Amino acid sequence: MNPADEILDIVDENDQVIGQYPRGEAYARGLRHRCAFIEVRDAAGRLFVHRRTATKLVFPSLYDVFVGGVVGAGESYDEAALREAEEELGVSGLPQPEFLFKFLYDDGAGNSWWSAVYEVRCELPVRPQAEEVEWHGFLSDEEVGRRLAEWAWVPDGRAAYERLRAFRSGR
Repeated sequence: MNPADEILDIVDENDQVIGQYPRGEAYARGLRHRCAFIEVRDAAGRLFVHRRTATKLVFPSLYDVFVGGVVGAGESYDEAALREAEEELGVSGLPQPEFLFKFLYDDGAGNSWWSAVYEVRCELPVRPQAEEVEWHGFLSDEEVGRRLAEWAWVPDGRAAYERLRAFRSGR
């Protein structure tokens, strides 16, 4: 199936479902939907970072510190988090990602989605999807910090990363 044809739940400012539309139409009309963001660390605690392919519908060729994606119609955030993490990492048997928090992403330019942030440890060898991931690596937190100023990052992932750092410092 073409990703643009995937049916999404459309939600209001309180994350309540108010309709359903194909992904392509939801994006084109700026309809609020749901996404899952999963921070993945390896056995050594390094962070999975990747560059999206140039063919991605949203934010092509940008770097991201999360795997994840849209929550399908009728799917829970938890289901989407596990499905997306396994798909993007190219693994099966991943533990259920742990839910951390949720926030409403809004770029002020018509892009808005509820964003559930998760974390998971992946000790399996990763084989990211070639159609989703152009480059990947496991980087230390220090290396990610250096790269934040050098690389072009997906804006929603950057916003989620900053919120995650604040969330962790408030623990």
